[in-house]
Amino acid sequence: MLLGHGTFLRRALRRPDLTGSPVPTGTALAVEIAAVVPRTGSPTVVELGAGTGVLSDAIRARLGPGSRSVAVEVDADFVAYLRRTRPWLEVLHGDAADLSSLLTEAGVGTVDAIVSSLPWTLLPPAQRRAMLADAARTLAPDGVFATITTLTAVPERVRDLVRCLEGEFLDVRPTSPVWRNLPPARLYVCRGPRHAVLPVEEAG
Repeated sequence: MLLGHGTFLRRALRRPDLTGSPVPTGTALAVEIAAVVPRTGSPTVVELGAGTGVLSDAIRARLGPGSRSVAVEVDADFVAYLRRTRPWLEVLHGDAADLSSLLTEAGVGTVDAIVSSLPWTLLPPAQRRAMLADAARTLAPDGVFATITTLTAVPERVRDLVRCLEGEFLDVRPTSPVWRNLPPARLYVCRGPRHAVLPVEEAG
């Protein structure tokens, strides 16, 4: 665990725009966000910004046989760390901005759940909108997208993130704050990707 924190801190100091926090996601928050992962069947779960794997471990604890756990990570140090410490995790080295291409190259079809710890509020608005739209398009009609926002984030940026989420999903719900995380954070759990909803004239 200390090794993982050291790896995370080095990256946070080098690229704070990619982590949004000087410490990894806490266990309590990881367990809460992983709760969106289906316990039944053999779902495919994609994690955006796996870091040192705290959330990956919580996801694995919920998955049954035949499930697929895929992590997308842009930082080479994190990729090497994850592949060394979690050989069961399918780690894709690449930018979440290229999610569709990365999943296609890896032979990943429709995704049942996407969980993210990316610092969405730090991204340029146009990039954020494009990435969220891409993520929503990869989901099954009954899929779920869940992401973390810290309570220290700039409120206007959080409101803009929520507007982006509502543009891609029919149901966007915030959770109660997780005070035991450092910094305190909450989740936004999103269901009903709008791409999967047929226009009325087509549905009829």
